Amino acid sequence: MNQQVIVCVDDENTVLKSLKAELQETVGNAYLIEIAEGGEEALELIEEFLSDGYEVPLIISDHIMPEMKGDELLKQVHLLSPQTIKIMLTGQADIEAVANAIKNANLYRYIAKPWQQEDLSLTVKEAVNSYIQNKILAKQNAQLQEMNRELAQLNRDQAVLIDRLHENENRLMQFLEAMPIGVGVLDSDGKVYYINRKAKDIFGKGVVPDTSSEQLSEVYQTYIAGTDRAYPPEKLPIVRALKGENATAEDIEVRNGDRIIPLQVAATPIYDRNSQITYAINTLLDITERKKAEADRKKLIAELFQVNCNLEEALETELKITNATSRFVPNQFLSFLGCDSIVDVELGDAIELEMSILFSDIRDFTTLSEQMTPQENFRFINSYLSCMEPLIVENRGFIDKYIGDAIMALFSEGADDAVKAGIAMLHTLAEYNGHRATAGEMPIQIGVGINTGSLMLGTVGGQNRMDGTVIGDAVNLAARIESLTKNYEVPLLITQQTFDRLTNPADYAIRVIDRVQVKGKCEWVTVYEVFDADLPEVKAGKLATLQIFAGALSLYNTSSFREAAALFADCLQHNSGDKVAQIYLDRCKQLTIDS
Repeated sequence: MNQQVIVCVDDENTVLKSLKAELQETVGNAYLIEIAEGGEEALELIEEFLSDGYEVPLIISDHIMPEMKGDELLKQVHLLSPQTIKIMLTGQADIEAVANAIKNANLYRYIAKPWQQEDLSLTVKEAVNSYIQNKILAKQNAQLQEMNRELAQLNRDQAVLIDRLHENENRLMQFLEAMPIGVGVLDSDGKVYYINRKAKDIFGKGVVPDTSSEQLSEVYQTYIAGTDRAYPPEKLPIVRALKGENATAEDIEVRNGDRIIPLQVAATPIYDRNSQITYAINTLLDITERKKAEADRKKLIAELFQVNCNLEEALETELKITNATSRFVPNQFLSFLGCDSIVDVELGDAIELEMSILFSDIRDFTTLSEQMTPQENFRFINSYLSCMEPLIVENRGFIDKYIGDAIMALFSEGADDAVKAGIAMLHTLAEYNGHRATAGEMPIQIGVGINTGSLMLGTVGGQNRMDGTVIGDAVNLAARIESLTKNYEVPLLITQQTFDRLTNPADYAIRVIDRVQVKGKCEWVTVYEVFDADLPEVKAGKLATLQIFAGALSLYNTSSFREAAALFADCLQHNSGDKVAQIYLDRCKQLTIDS
């Protein structure tokens, strides 16, 4: 039901407040009570409610008001909402005004001012109830009119249907006779009522008078398929249909002279309007050709099965080989070269691509390795790499090669994938170290370096041994950046080229830490630290001192070492775990002494 509103109109505010309070007490929370201090305001209010889908079951209006009298207001309201109940509330209305309101606005009642609260309450309750009853009556009348229209249409439709019925009965018989499948009908007593032309051809006879349902198999020569046993009459689909069952069978044969005709039979009961079975009808489909086709198909299936077994064995062998080779040469690598299989790869196949290259390496692995036997070394490396590999794959990358404990991974769909993979590796490393600590083993640290740029992906080697790899300055720079993680004692560094290709760098905890000239390179490279995987308190400290650190680095790069040292010291005061700030502070002190 829509929200309902009662509107009160009077040019005296005190009267309105009193009227609203008494109405609220009368109707409770079932209706909204809205007030207006004049006719124009009331009309605007009602129009707004009606346009918003509200109902206005009742309006109570004073008569003597400036600009618009009560009888004129109620007339206008009647034009907007004829079903709204109208009550005039005043002490000065003349007979003409009341008559106008009755004539033009269907005035419900006139109440003199000052009113009696009990009289007002009773009048409002009766008015609201009258509105509800009128609404119910209008709905019922509309439903009744619709029902009358529908009944008239049904009568017209029925007359048309009766005319068509007789025509359709004649057409039905013509259709049944022309059908390419047999049709038979039993009446409610189990006697043969009708057999069409196709059924006569199948059985070699038509309707045999006085044949009961118990005699059907004998009279019409029906047998259990593949045997000489007569088909049990009680199991015939058409007999079962007389008992209310929708029945089918495909194990029936008819002997007609020297012909043996296999049949597919479907039967269904026919009911009258009292839900009583009056007939049973069945269809008879000659499936001689289907049976022959099934026999041929079974023979073919047997032959194909043997071929399939041989093929599956060959495919299984090929799949095992493919799966084995994909563990040494990633499928992505082959895809970039346009090869479906390792056998399609030729020496020298190559393609130029832009990729993000990730290098990771275990810190001090040589020292760690010396403390283990060769078997322990292999177990440790495989354990560690098994933790890291899924993180590369989950971030849409693939591992190009393992170099001992080091990983070289490629990402072709964006720098974000590579950075997210590096962060994930560091988070997983923390969990991995937790397990090592539980086992009484020392934690390990890794460095991750990422660069983005153009490279050549392809195959190198000789005729007897070749390998897939990537070559280019971008690859070499990624390896150099990973080695710089040791210098700055941070786990993850990226280059300017990678930073520039991030979708939104603000999504990461990141800062510039240096501009370097790596070994073997002439160009200077800006290096960023990504510290999302730092301990929470260290990460928070670095984020809090981003501006201070940036200012200190700027001073350092302009050789203002004393001023830079003060800011780096400030960073450390806020975050003692900032190892990069400590490195720069030590540099500043040494450079100050040297100068």
